Amino acid sequence: MLLRRPTVQAGVRARKERKELDMTEFKAVANPIDSAGSTKQLLSNLFYGWGYNFYRKENQLRADDLLVRAKVSEMLAAARAHLADLERAWRREHLPEPTREHPYADAAAVASAQQMRRAQQLIEALELRVRTVGVPEMDRINQRHRNERDTLQQLVGVDGELVLAAEGFQRCRAGAA
Repeated sequence: MLLRRPTVQAGVRARKERKELDMTEFKAVANPIDSAGSTKQLLSNLFYGWGYNFYRKENQLRADDLLVRAKVSEMLAAARAHLADLERAWRREHLPEPTREHPYADAAAVASAQQMRRAQQLIEALELRVRTVGVPEMDRINQRHRNERDTLQQLVGVDGELVLAAEGFQRCRAGAA
């Protein structure tokens, strides 16, 4: 005589039936993951297994921060590239090739070109810092000791200031073009 062990699915089904009997007054909300394909279900289980919840406000703020910083970084890179184009055009116009009559370039023109180059380097350094700065991590140990939502909302405020500064760069770029 063969004894069959209950499968995992049968155990899950039995637990679901017990829950449904115990929680009859609660409204049942259909989980869209249940109707998803097997790959989406696996991905969802991996996220939930690591404690990630898509619907928590903290996770939305963290994702929004990353998106805003990527956009600001892109805007700063465009501003730096535009400044590099302006510098090249300025060098062509104001720093001609040395000749016998003028073997050395004008000191004021060289100083201006160096100043433009330093501005590009500063913008590039700012872009790198914006792109690589860390986001507050979601660790469960420190989560009870700090209010993560307030920290992330402050971060969103700083992101807004970054966007305004990057837009200022773009307005200068549009005015110079």
